[in-house]
Amino acid sequence: MSIVPITSADLDAIEVSWFAALCSDDYEYLGMPDGNLRSSWSHCSAILKEAEAQGFRNILCPSSYQVGQDTLSFVAGGAPITDRINMLAAIRCGEMQPIMLARTVATLDHMLEGRLTLNVISSDFPGEKADSAFRYQRSREVVEILKQAWTRDEINFTGQVYDFKGITTDPAKPYQTGGPLLYFGGYSPPALDLCGEHCDVYLMWPEPKDQIAERMKAVHQVAEEYDRTLDYGLRVHMIVRDTEAEAKEYAEHLVSKLDDEYGALIRDRAHDSTSLGVSHQARARDLADQFGYVEPHLWTGIGRARSGCGAALVGSTDQVLSEIEAYREMGIRAFIFSGYPHLDECRSVGSRILPHLKTCSLPHAYGRVPAATPKTPLGAGERR
Repeated sequence: MSIVPITSADLDAIEVSWFAALCSDDYEYLGMPDGNLRSSWSHCSAILKEAEAQGFRNILCPSSYQVGQDTLSFVAGGAPITDRINMLAAIRCGEMQPIMLARTVATLDHMLEGRLTLNVISSDFPGEKADSAFRYQRSREVVEILKQAWTRDEINFTGQVYDFKGITTDPAKPYQTGGPLLYFGGYSPPALDLCGEHCDVYLMWPEPKDQIAERMKAVHQVAEEYDRTLDYGLRVHMIVRDTEAEAKEYAEHLVSKLDDEYGALIRDRAHDSTSLGVSHQARARDLADQFGYVEPHLWTGIGRARSGCGAALVGSTDQVLSEIEAYREMGIRAFIFSGYPHLDECRSVGSRILPHLKTCSLPHAYGRVPAATPKTPLGAGERR
């Protein structure tokens, strides 16, 4: 039974995505750098192409100031080497001047012929320590300016951070009418308000299901105030094997060489390491049993060496499929999976899980061209 209304109740399919390890986040053993898995164009583009070959419908391309590759450059490079998979580009609001960002996004959207989606991020910049409310206000203004650029002839905007008058939008019209779908994750009240008013998909990190349910209800309540309905997504790591014993054995293999002090350094280098969302991942680790499980198949060991998403679904194919179905019944329509090493686990998850799932790209509102199948609409659900 769905906890909250979903955007397209007539669609029982889900969007299943993979993860491009752009931010030096690929290991055979967590916390043990491997030159063969370093963040390079060769390695990460191989992950992208494998995800498309396996049938994943989207791929998250993350962003970091400290390590890895530039997200938007990678997405541009990925356009001519793919033709079906969507690309979910992380944009850190304020990093680029908003009007220039609107033009860049529009260009990428045309290069991808509508296969672009955006993950809206609010975080400090290097050398900056901004108040959370200010960061989300900055993000709100960026999103509102982007929407003007994508839907109007001129940008006229006055806010706390930005002030623009009479800026033509001719170079900033994207391939998709109304612009790409906006994915968003955040836990504070200003974050929920921004998502409820302006974004399309609310992304969550793994926690016990009762906590996820409460988070979904809180976001839905905010969206209702703006007369909107959202889709919901879960970003989670995966360890899937033929048997539960094999999956749990591989989970232990991943952390078998981890030095917890070095793992803490890896977490702390991230600019979101002190965010409310990260603190909830730490709390899940604190609540876990002696083996790191906070639920029978939700293992928090990943968070010992990673900021952000810090837990994995661990189990046999049938067990993990049952977990996915439980999330789907809660109203979650988008899943972003990953695993270590990312190329090997893309094949493992793709071959074991995807054949059993009915997948789609999330529907676009306002007559946008559906990204994965431009000539065939995926459904009639309307996002206001």
